[in-house]
Amino acid sequence: MKFPERFSNLPAYAFPRLRALLDVHPAGGDVVHMTIGEPKHVFPAWVTDVISEHAAGFNRYPPNEGAPELRSAFADWANRRYGLSLDPDVNVMPLNGTREGLYNAPMALCPETKNGQRPTVLMPNPFYQVYMLASISSGAEPVFVAATADTNHLPDYAAQPEDVLQRCVGVYICSPANPQGAVADRAYWTDLLALAEKYDFRIFADECYSEIYRDAPPVGALQVAHEIGADPERVVAFHSLSKRSNLPGLRSGFVTGGPKTMDEIRQLRTYAGSPLPLPLQMAAAAVWADETHVIENRALYAEKYAIADRILGNVPGYASPEAGFFLWLKVEDGEAAALKLWIETGVRVLPGAYLAQDVDGMNPGHEYIRVAMVAPKAEMTRGLEAIRDCLYPAQNDEAR
Repeated sequence: MKFPERFSNLPAYAFPRLRALLDVHPAGGDVVHMTIGEPKHVFPAWVTDVISEHAAGFNRYPPNEGAPELRSAFADWANRRYGLSLDPDVNVMPLNGTREGLYNAPMALCPETKNGQRPTVLMPNPFYQVYMLASISSGAEPVFVAATADTNHLPDYAAQPEDVLQRCVGVYICSPANPQGAVADRAYWTDLLALAEKYDFRIFADECYSEIYRDAPPVGALQVAHEIGADPERVVAFHSLSKRSNLPGLRSGFVTGGPKTMDEIRQLRTYAGSPLPLPLQMAAAAVWADETHVIENRALYAEKYAIADRILGNVPGYASPEAGFFLWLKVEDGEAAALKLWIETGVRVLPGAYLAQDVDGMNPGHEYIRVAMVAPKAEMTRGLEAIRDCLYPAQNDEAR
């Protein structure tokens, strides 16, 4: 039996690679998991009550376009957060987690050719791996654009070769960035919108970390587009309850964009979507409408930022993240550092190279590890101290 070749050259996914690297060795201490960005803070206790209250909805097929209550909750939240005027019947659609939407967006929106050639989709490097697969699935060429300290950990798309930009049909941008925690400001979004207008491409704005920040809330792509009067069809934004509300298992995300954009996305989901069960939609609507638990959650992460700053502040190259819940720590070799940590301490972290692609023999994640600050504070503190003591021993006494 013959299998398709379109995905035959994909690199191994990050977490199977990690297991292959670490699991052949015994842990060097009590295991501390700091690899996966799976929130561990408590979600609102009343969520289960809402699900129970609407349990009869499990007896019905859920509407693919989302219940009116859920669409209204999406639009109301985005309008409050970003000063928009989204129409719940026009501008928003639910997703079974943002990965669904991020994967389907190029297939729904990107043409098969541009200027008579294979189109390109640009993405930051390191990046959320679904960006690459979505591009390949839609027939586009993925182009990996380094997001390093030299570019403030955000990709400089304007610096790409003219032929790449002429073929560009879309760019992915994650703000706050995973894994670095960098935030795109108004100037960045304004420049990117101008570039999109010049070269006629769409911006896929992955903003699922937007509610975990230290000081000011990150500005949004659609917010800036609205403020400067840009074409609303240029931006497609994605949001989720996973990080905002510690509910990754609820799978409530949504996509928003201009009317024509949403018509195309909605049409594809009519055929290929997997809608959330109605009781979960009702629970999600209630969660999107509540901000109290989000403020409490953000305060917990602020405490974790402070702990990380205290423990790692003297480490050369340490940069406290602007937002999100990852640390992007400089090491000599991320894979070697992750293995050393596991063998000597039992702490599991992710080599940065596993989140990036080699371009011209260089991998921008090679000299980094990603550390997720999602565990309870005591466990996270123990993990960070082990990282400092194992990987940066020269800073031990000074940090204490």
